[in-house]
Amino acid sequence: MNKQKRHFVAASMGLAGLWTATGSSHAAPPAAAGNPALLTISGAITKPNRGALDPTIDQMMGKHGIQFTQAHAFDAAALQRMAAVTIKPTLEYDAKPHTLKGPLLTTVLAAAGVAAGSPVQLVLRAVDGYNVTISMADAQAYRMIVATHIDGQPMALGGLGPQWAVYDADVLPAFKDKPVKERFGLCPWGLYHIEVKKA
Repeated sequence: MNKQKRHFVAASMGLAGLWTATGSSHAAPPAAAGNPALLTISGAITKPNRGALDPTIDQMMGKHGIQFTQAHAFDAAALQRMAAVTIKPTLEYDAKPHTLKGPLLTTVLAAAGVAAGSPVQLVLRAVDGYNVTISMADAQAYRMIVATHIDGQPMALGGLGPQWAVYDADVLPAFKDKPVKERFGLCPWGLYHIEVKKA
């Protein structure tokens, strides 16, 4: 498992990588025109909706060493159209349960053309550069979600958002007996990119 200690991105880096500019030849299709892309999935996908990484527009992804020739970009509306799952894990930040809501990670991957049960590895990357690698099998077994809301409110950039790849650690045998601060190492908040790698 590839873990990196979380280091916050320098302010000079900017957040341009979160948004796909309209008018670019690499932009998302017209259905998403005008809406910022909040999550991009690249790698072993079969349903791309944008072209290659643009070194001018996709600054954050470029600075994080991400490369792709095609990808699938999701805006907030695309994620909210998917069937949502609600979980209530105890969070490490205040040791209290919170309601998290969003589609299953497998549902989001399926929309990009990654079949459930595919023998792939998923590199989940956050806006601050933190990244983890998890197998599709584990993501499925843990019923990991792409949370977009916490306690009924959209998750903000600068908080835990815009998305958080997370599971209900309270009910999973692999995590429930660990100290709460040790349960979420596989769960990057500020999720903005997923790379799908063939195993």
